[in-house]
Amino acid sequence: MTLQTQQTHNGVQAATSGVAHETVFVDQFTDGMLDPNQPMLGPVRDGGHIVANTAPGCWGPMITPDLRGGHEVTRPVAVAGAEVGDAIAIRIKSVRITSMATASGNDRHIAGRFLGDPYIAGFCEETGTLNPETYVEGIGEDAVRYKATGKPASPFAFTNGYTIAFDANRQVGVTLPQGAAECIAHDANRYAAMPENSVQHSILTFAPHDLVGLVGRLRPFMGQLGTTPSRPLPDSHNAGDFGSFLIGAPHPYAVTADELAIHKTDGHMDIDSVREGAILICPVKTPGGGIYLGDMHALQGDGEIAGHTADVAGVVTLQVHVIKGLALDGPLLLPVREDLPFLAQPLSAAEKAQAEAVAKEWGVDAIEESLPVSVVGTGPDLNSATENGLARAAALFDMSVPEVMNRATITGGIEIGRAPGVIQVTFRVPVSKLEEKGLLSFAVDQYSN
Repeated sequence: MTLQTQQTHNGVQAATSGVAHETVFVDQFTDGMLDPNQPMLGPVRDGGHIVANTAPGCWGPMITPDLRGGHEVTRPVAVAGAEVGDAIAIRIKSVRITSMATASGNDRHIAGRFLGDPYIAGFCEETGTLNPETYVEGIGEDAVRYKATGKPASPFAFTNGYTIAFDANRQVGVTLPQGAAECIAHDANRYAAMPENSVQHSILTFAPHDLVGLVGRLRPFMGQLGTTPSRPLPDSHNAGDFGSFLIGAPHPYAVTADELAIHKTDGHMDIDSVREGAILICPVKTPGGGIYLGDMHALQGDGEIAGHTADVAGVVTLQVHVIKGLALDGPLLLPVREDLPFLAQPLSAAEKAQAEAVAKEWGVDAIEESLPVSVVGTGPDLNSATENGLARAAALFDMSVPEVMNRATITGGIEIGRAPGVIQVTFRVPVSKLEEKGLLSFAVDQYSN
């Protein structure tokens, strides 16, 4: 064991074995890497709370080349008693937007400013520097510049972009014309409500204004929420689709396909139902679990089809519970009822009575008692993500893949979280199986009313 590994291992051990806190407040961020060898905050007690001030997720870090992860997420928090092979249930108690405005849009890469992957490997060809330091001068797409040369540095620009301002209650947003966007750009960090420990450049500096007067309803959710992978990974690539970009990559963050499959925890989902009121259940692949979060989105349709949505700063409150011995490969989600597919929604009393009458007529002794669960699947594309989700669901609930397919067809559905490769397999699971896996109490809490 190297000295560095010993030191960081001791840091993780200290976080997981110290006095557990009722509430852990988080206002610190990683440099973009999720590293299980780095000290965690906490620990928070089993049943305790995490309150975090999160930074905007996608575009700001994307134009800040010295951030190595593509996003800027919170430092992980250890959960007391969480051991490898357990799971952690995260109740999302509240998600509140603090930004007054943000900017986003569809992107294009700028050749010569990255090494293989523009999200995590910003590169200055002139100096040969990976993840070079940058500064902001003025506004617009050339405002981010290399400290070493003074030349434009952003690996990204917009193909079609917008600046969107929110009402005081964060219920709607309106896209702005050039003059208003540029006014905000000159005071970008204030309008972004950028947390003081964030190091990203605000994307509001670019002042995009291709869409004007478009109104969007706000419904915030967490694009990143999960547990720390069991080897260092860039935060935005802790998923089967973006993670596939690391396989055989030319930069130092490369992994093999087997390493990615074993170590990732799929914390980067961009599933719009990971929002206030939902319960997310995550695998523990490193001692303490290491709960991290970020990439809050103000609004998004299924699939995040533009590649990005309205990234905002915000304040999030979570409650965590350890589920002993529930070995997961990736996350499970218990969405709020209105986010469930129609066929997955729990049966009403009237529907149960109708079903029991049909069962009696045809000699069926009893109808199955079941409640809905969403199993997250990821992969390089949507087909492989669907295969992954079906296989995970079958393994977890001791079913065959064809049985899961049938259940998802008649009591649920497949939903797109993010293109290119994040999906949800949602279906109703027998309560006996939920009880066996230690999940029944969470499902009953979520769907009893």
